[in-house]
Amino acid sequence: MSSLKDKVALITGAGTGIGAVAAGLFARKGARVVVAEINAEQGRAVVEQIRAEGFEAEFVQTDVTDAESVQRCIAKAVATFGKLDVIYNNAGGSSMRDGDVTRVEVDEFWRAIKLDLFGTWLVCHYGIPEIIKAGGGAVVNATSVVALMGWPGKDAYTAAKGAITALTRSMAVEFAPHHVRVNAVAPGTTRTPRVVAQLAQLETTQKLTAAHLLGMVEPLDVANAALFLASDASARTTGHILAVDSGLSIS
Repeated sequence: MSSLKDKVALITGAGTGIGAVAAGLFARKGARVVVAEINAEQGRAVVEQIRAEGFEAEFVQTDVTDAESVQRCIAKAVATFGKLDVIYNNAGGSSMRDGDVTRVEVDEFWRAIKLDLFGTWLVCHYGIPEIIKAGGGAVVNATSVVALMGWPGKDAYTAAKGAITALTRSMAVEFAPHHVRVNAVAPGTTRTPRVVAQLAQLETTQKLTAAHLLGMVEPLDVANAALFLASDASARTTGHILAVDSGLSIS
C-alpha cells in the first residue's frame, strides 16, 4: 500500500487539475505537502482545503520558469518542514496555439520548452540536492502520452515532453547512487478543466475519447500513479515511464 508518512513532498502546478488532486491525495497519505503554484488564489485554496481536512500543507507562489523563484520555493519548503523527500514536477501543459513543426509559431515552441522542460529541469536542479541531504527519495516528472506515440499537431509540446522522458532516464542513472529514484507519469487525455475546454474546440473529440479503451483518464488516476512512484512501494523502480492513458498508446 502506497504511503508517504513522514515525507515532505513538493508538487508544482498544484493549484488546479492533476496537481491539486495529487496535493490532497499525498496529504491524506501522510505527506506534508508544499503547494508550488504561480496562481496565488488557486494555490492558497488548495492549502486551505488540505488544512481543513486536518493535514499539513504550505503554499509557495512559484514560477517554475524562473530560477530565483524556484530557489525560494525549495528554501521555503526546507525551512518550513525541515527537509525534502519528494518532488512531483507536475507544472506544464499544452496550448491550442501548438501545431505541426512547419506551422507552429516559434514563440509557442519556446513557451512549451520553457514551461514543461526547463521548469522540470530547474526544480530538479535546485531540489535534488535537498533530497540527497535527506538521505534519498523520489522525483516524479510529468511527461505525456504524446512522448510515447506519434501525435500530430502538437510538435512543440511533443518536443518538450519527449525531452522530459529522456531526462528522466538520465537522472535515474545519475542519482541512483544517492538513493534518489526518478520516474515519470505519462497521462493520456485527462479530464481537467483546461483539457475539457480544449476538447470543446476540437472536431476530433469523439474519436479521441473512443481511443481511450477504459474511458477518459481522470485526474485521480494520474495522481494515484504519481503516489505510487513517490512512495516506498516503488522502492526498486527508477527510470520508468508509467503510462496512465487508458490504453491510448496501444490502440
